[in-house]
Amino acid sequence: MSTVLIAASEHLGPLKERGEFKNALTFADRDALRALEAITRQRPAVVALERTFASTSRGAALINRLKADPSLSKCEIKIVTADAESVAASEAAPPPVEASPAPAPPPVPAAPLDQRGTRRAPRFKIVENVEVLVDGNPAMLVDLSVVGAQVVSSTILKPNQRVRMSLQDSSRSLRFSAGVAWAAFEMPKSGVQYRAGIEFYDADAKGVGKFIDKKKQ
Repeated sequence: MSTVLIAASEHLGPLKERGEFKNALTFADRDALRALEAITRQRPAVVALERTFASTSRGAALINRLKADPSLSKCEIKIVTADAESVAASEAAPPPVEASPAPAPPPVPAAPLDQRGTRRAPRFKIVENVEVLVDGNPAMLVDLSVVGAQVVSSTILKPNQRVRMSLQDSSRSLRFSAGVAWAAFEMPKSGVQYRAGIEFYDADAKGVGKFIDKKKQ
């Protein structure tokens, strides 16, 4: 098996009619994880992704995962369409896709930008292995400010999703309402995960500040 082809179900038929994919191992886009298993196991010479799938967050995550695997360094990644020639992924593949940030009610009052000009409040990197709860599900805390956080979760997180968030240490627990501002699907070797930006709605800024002082790098 020298080629793996991944495309939406409606595009697999037309693509299979092309000579270069006649003997390819094919997967529908919804089976991207099964495709990844086959690719890492069999190490094909070519992995072809239909352009529509490649432009999604799952397609971008798959491309990043393949490029990050040294054992697949000789695998050529191509972006194809059902009615055109294929092109190299380095020329045509989109950058990793994150869901577009979107405001979620209630609005948070404007505040001064931090020194980088990109945040309403300074954001601090958190020490490793600090776990928080998002809608009761565990997530790892990446960074934190008094108005928001970045987390990594094995549970699906979607933009505009309203959630309950909990920060807990040995002395107290903080619980408040929040919303998912953006989310990205990732495929590291450890398994699929969702990286998300969380916007706080009614968090106790003083309490969150104390939590930051205890957990920041």
